[in-house]
Amino acid sequence: MARKKGRMSQEVNAGSMADIAFLLLIFFLVTTTIASDKGILNILPPKQDPNVPPPEIKLNERNIFNILVNANDQLLVEGEYRENTAGLSEDVKDFLLNFGNPDEEALALFNSLPQSLRNRAKRESSSSDHPMSGGAVVSIKTNRGTSYEVYLDVFDQVKKAYFEIYGERVGLSAEQYRTLTGKTPAEKELMDRGKEGIPMAISIAEPDKIGGN
Repeated sequence: MARKKGRMSQEVNAGSMADIAFLLLIFFLVTTTIASDKGILNILPPKQDPNVPPPEIKLNERNIFNILVNANDQLLVEGEYRENTAGLSEDVKDFLLNFGNPDEEALALFNSLPQSLRNRAKRESSSSDHPMSGGAVVSIKTNRGTSYEVYLDVFDQVKKAYFEIYGERVGLSAEQYRTLTGKTPAEKELMDRGKEGIPMAISIAEPDKIGGN
């Protein structure tokens, strides 16, 4: 008699399913990029000796571009009310590129700028003396009720003005200049040449209390 063929088992062997699931979990944990909050990259000055008083720095009021943000996230830019940061970076650029009272060194800087920046530069005596050290400072002051998002937006708009100037000096866009790391001699040369004579002078004032001025 012919042996009857056994019926093929239709059951699924689930004995190793737990192992497979565990391996998949490990795979996704290893390969998944978890987004993390990023802060503001700033180089802080060294800690001052408490026994030595800080140096007194006197600046003409015209050399300070004042940006105030209140507890309702409203802006007061150079004494003018604004609801948002639209056009802020352009105003900062105009302030930085003003040569209201240039000395010989500042005139040399002006002559070294590309034609596009020289065409934009002004000679208003009521604005900044020049973009060199001490000649133009951007001051940002917030309230303790100011939202972090608006503060970052203001700070980014100010830095954008600087990066657009730096990038234009070396033939790059602001975005391209921001991506430079300085890890190679070529990148470092571009970074140094872009900001030569125009330091990023941003003053972050201590916030006022909620409801304060």
